[in-house]
Amino acid sequence: MKDFNPLERIRGLCTERNWSYYQLSKASGIPYSTLNTMLHKENMPSLPTLQKLCQGFGISMAEFFEPGRNQRGLTENQRQCLSLFTSLPAKDQELALAFMKGLGRKLN
Repeated sequence: MKDFNPLERIRGLCTERNWSYYQLSKASGIPYSTLNTMLHKENMPSLPTLQKLCQGFGISMAEFFEPGRNQRGLTENQRQCLSLFTSLPAKDQELALAFMKGLGRKLN
């Protein structure tokens, strides 16, 4: 973990989700100018900032520092669903959940 770079992790999470820094700023509540300056000037985020970013990404701090932590034991289809779900904006995640709940009711 000594080579872990939080800024690279933030950039990687944005890339995985196809998010711009603007989208991350909206999801996390961090002003775009603050986020942009942090990422372009290589300023390390504080813990409160990291907490907000993790909330925006929909992950825990543990998942931020240990990618794949909560994916152990999942099938490849489950991992793919989780990856697709986390790449969606919050409103689309709500729609996806509603759709999946509706599908679940059909099975009962």
